[in-house]
Parts: sequence; C-alpha cells; structure tokens
Amino acid sequence: MRPVHFISGLPRSGSTLLAALLRQNPRYHAHMSSPVAGMVDAMLGEMSDRNEYAIFIGDQQRRRVLRGLFENYYGAEVAGDVVFDTNRVWCAKLPVLADLFPAFKMIACVRHVSWIVDSVERAVQKNALRPSFMFGHQTRGTIYNRVEALAMGEGILGYSYNALKDAFFGEHAQHLMLLQYETLVRDPAKAMAAVYAFLGEPPFEHDFDNVVFHADDFDERTGMPGLHAVRRKVSYNERATVLPPDLFRRFEHDAFWLHAPSNTRGVPVV
Repeated sequence: MRPVHFISGLPRSGSTLLAALLRQNPRYHAHMSSPVAGMVDAMLGEMSDRNEYAIFIGDQQRRRVLRGLFENYYGAEVAGDVVFDTNRVWCAKLPVLADLFPAFKMIACVRHVSWIVDSVERAVQKNALRPSFMFGHQTRGTIYNRVEALAMGEGILGYSYNALKDAFFGEHAQHLMLLQYETLVRDPAKAMAAVYAFLGEPPFEHDFDNVVFHADDFDERTGMPGLHAVRRKVSYNERATVLPPDLFRRFEHDAFWLHAPSNTRGVPVV
C-alpha cells in the first residue's frame, strides 16, 4: 500500500490551498475533504460491541478492514506515489491512525480563530440568497446565532478546535505539524519547505503564481458557490473584518499554538 498522510486542522485555514499546492508534485495525490474519515467512523461503530456478532471480529480483522478502506478508495485509478487524505476529523483519530499507519504524518492547518469566523461569515453573506448548509439552512438567524453554532462543541469550528487540542497535547503528537495560514499565504516557499522537511520527502519547486484547484460541483451542491475557491497566485489579502467588534474580540486569545510553554510535546509550528 502507498504511504498515506493526512491534512486536518481548523476550517477556513488553508487546507484546500495546501492540497492544491501538493497536487503540483506529480508524486502526490491530494484533494479537499474526502469521505474516508466518515467511512472509518462508520466501520469502527459497526465492528464495536454494539454489533451482536462482534465476538467474531478481532483487532487484526479490524485493521485489515480499515486499511482496506484506504487501499480501495485510493485505487489504481488514483495517480501518485503518496496519498494525502483531508478531513477535520482526523485530529481526533491519532490513536487509530497510529495503529493503522505507524509512520503517518499529519499536517494540521490553523489560523487565528477570529479570522476563521470572519471567513465563514463572509462566505455566508456572499451567498445571501441561499441559506447555508453549515447552519441547517436556517433563515432567521443573526450573525450571533451563526457564531454560536460554529463555536459549540459539535459545531464546525468548535469540534475542529477541540480535536486539534486533542492531537496537540496527546501522546501521538509526534505525528503532528501545525501549519499556520498566515505563514502559508505570506511566505509559501518557507511553508512548503517545512512541510517537505516534516514529511522527510525531497524538496519540490512549486509554482506559487499558478495554483489550480476546482471544486465547483461540490460547492454548488452545498449552496455556497466559491467555498473552496483558491486564488491562482498565493498572496496575503489584507481586509477589514465583517464581524462586530465584540465577536471578533471573543476569539482573539484562542491561538494556543502560539504559547510556546504549552507546547510540551514539541509539535512543529510553522
């Protein structure tokens, strides 16, 4: 089986851009979020003791079944010598992944949380005539309702944030690297050099002026056209926030990865 690595982390933090850049390397297969994490969750549940026939399923069988999901999903028709699977759930699954793929690496994309919330709200407002799937297609909510839904424990942001802390402070943190959105867009050459060093892979010369990625069909289906749009040229876009000041300030101290004394596992933060 080909080596499998993972892209995870916080939403609206550069995972699609990272995948688009990795795809420039002909040795790599990378894309936006895949369904594999959900399939792994489903199979773990079906092979648990809630299944009356679980007595016939041992750990070796569980490993074969779960590895088989990856091997068959990324079949011969998928090009590349190395596969990167993307999903925000993976940060919560380091113990499972360490059992299945002992040599795996995970790149977790992070960003100042206030700007993540801003990015989501900006996408919602851009598609104002199409209520967002992120909030159950609700039509009566305010920006404050939407932020609460994002930040709650099962929300898109809240779950991802908690999963990231789970990985960062957990005993399998040696598999983890944090890639800051701010670094990726301001100094992409530095960011990608760090990624290759972390992976133990030979460097590759990326074209940061001609990045190509399209997920138009998926974005259209979610009712948020342009959600995964990637600008052709990697650059930092200075802008004012669309959030009220109190909402923006609410998350301004949540970038725990910048507090070096807390990084007791020595996780690389680029």
